[in-house]
Amino acid sequence: MIDLKALRDNPQPARDSQIARGEDPALVDRILAADQARREALREFETKRAEQKAVSRAIGKASPEERQSILAHAKELAQEVKELEARSNELAGDTDALAKAIPNIIVEGVPAGGEDSFIDLRHEGTPRDFAAEGFEPQDHLALGEALGAIDMKRGAKVSGTRFYYLTGIGARLELALLTMALDQGIANGFTPMMTPTLVTPAIMGGTGFLNEHSEEIYYLPTDDLYLTGTSEVALAGYHADEIIDLDSGPKRYLGWSTCYRREAGSAGKDTRGIIRVHQFNKVEMFSYCSVEDAVAEHERFLAWEEEMLAKVELPYRVIDTAAGDLGTSAARKFDCEAWLPTQNRWMEVTSTSNCTTFQARRLNIRERAEGGTRTVATLNGTLATTRWIVAILENHQNADGSVNVPAALQPYLGGLKKVEPLS
Repeated sequence: MIDLKALRDNPQPARDSQIARGEDPALVDRILAADQARREALREFETKRAEQKAVSRAIGKASPEERQSILAHAKELAQEVKELEARSNELAGDTDALAKAIPNIIVEGVPAGGEDSFIDLRHEGTPRDFAAEGFEPQDHLALGEALGAIDMKRGAKVSGTRFYYLTGIGARLELALLTMALDQGIANGFTPMMTPTLVTPAIMGGTGFLNEHSEEIYYLPTDDLYLTGTSEVALAGYHADEIIDLDSGPKRYLGWSTCYRREAGSAGKDTRGIIRVHQFNKVEMFSYCSVEDAVAEHERFLAWEEEMLAKVELPYRVIDTAAGDLGTSAARKFDCEAWLPTQNRWMEVTSTSNCTTFQARRLNIRERAEGGTRTVATLNGTLATTRWIVAILENHQNADGSVNVPAALQPYLGGLKKVEPLS
């Protein structure tokens, strides 16, 4: 949620952010109008309540002749106060709903526009020239099936479309990848966490996921709980309604969890294989930090993601995501996209977002500061996920269908250097 005081002091950045996102800037003025009405109603309520208290105190000092009329006046005031309080609460609810409807205000430098308006920051590594090597690369599913690593047919039989089994070397490869991410996170000061994958509406809404994209989230109405699409949600809720100590620097957590996404808005996209599925595993970085450190922490998160990509020897590019393609909570997001040779395109494998104070304000997470407390900043970033297997198989394949194991990953697979087809 945005800072209403900052919005009152200077609403133009919020208007500019809405325009950059392709959203309605008039929402900012509706919020300001609602907030003004709320504050006026609150002042009227408090003034009338003070009058009521003064009259109530006068009853005991009144003469018998005056008492009845003062009692009648006190009764009238009590009714007025009750009505004014109800009106004040109603307007506060309206203001809160409007304030929660506006996405985070983007930070300076974020490109305006939609999905295709990103800025290509840099490329690392060189995609292989399979034609020069003399063979046509197979896609990850054909490779995975031949290696005994992926079973989509039985996944669909058991759970429906976009479910799968990772079998044999596929299961080992995922565990190796996520464990390598875990080790890297621990080496960089993260506390490892096995997080809940079911959260309350307050936590899911607090992170900004219950918005126009809420149809992507699995909901269990009997329990009034949501399945998380990322451990970011549970990690953001970990310190809800707390004052945390950041005197020694950011609090960093590394969540390992299964993630669930309905993919309701992606009909027909990446339906082959395990690129876009309903269930996957992920290691996620999450940080609580002081507002002044958020930009530097964002750069650190991106560097740690790139460190992991270098370990698995993937060619990739880094993009600065355009405002219209940001999630509700993100003020800026960098994506790393690995080269997918069989589709001749880049495929997102990591992203890291600076959510500034947006999530922490909703979840009431603060730090002590001079003169009281203040809201902290939150950041998140993917360190490894199931989808990486797609890029690893396709980029490291050989003409005979075998796949080379990146050197950094080999110790996590018992020294295995190459994965051979089953037959």
